[in-house]
Amino acid sequence: MVSQDLKFLISDDSILARKQLKDVLTSAGYSNFVEARDGKEAVTLYAKEKIDVVFLDIVMPQIDGIEAVKQIKAIDDNANIVMVSSVGTQGQIKAAIEAGAKDFIQKPFVSNQILTVLDNIVKGN
Repeated sequence: MVSQDLKFLISDDSILARKQLKDVLTSAGYSNFVEARDGKEAVTLYAKEKIDVVFLDIVMPQIDGIEAVKQIKAIDDNANIVMVSSVGTQGQIKAAIEAGAKDFIQKPFVSNQILTVLDNIVKGN
């Protein structure tokens, strides 16, 4: 996977949260983004687009992030999904990982957290 050519799906019901994540990735040299306002839209976009990495919030309208993980993994078992949420109870983190998320980042995040997780995904970890 050539890292600069990655296509990202950023799904969060907060336009500000989507912008903050996009800004971090843009500052690292990435430029290919698709955005979703809720979990249902994220699943639909994942099925239509060639997405390399998905960033999902947990609490969203339509379907939540954990259900979106399950549905995306049903489409593509190799999907690279990272949860980025302010709702970080142990139960929700466990549910997200069990559903197939590769990692969990607590909001508010710092740029380095996003880039470290992304680096691990690119390296296949």
